[in-house]
Amino acid sequence: MLLKVLIVVLLLAVVISLGLALKQLMRPTDDLTHQRKLAKALTFRIGLSVGLFLLLLLAAALGWIRPHGV
Repeated sequence: MLLKVLIVVLLLAVVISLGLALKQLMRPTDDLTHQRKLAKALTFRIGLSVGLFLLLLLAAALGWIRPHGV
């Protein structure tokens, strides 16, 4: 149950990070700080996504979760 909660929290963090990056992208400035915030938000989202993917692979390999239909 704890693993499922962790997965949902990580998915929500990915969506929130994507929303923050969209907010930065929609601002009409060419400021260097703006570009850094956008890059930071997207990098954070990619890191979260990769971490979640690796967590799912590890959990499946250790038998903590089972894919449906297998």
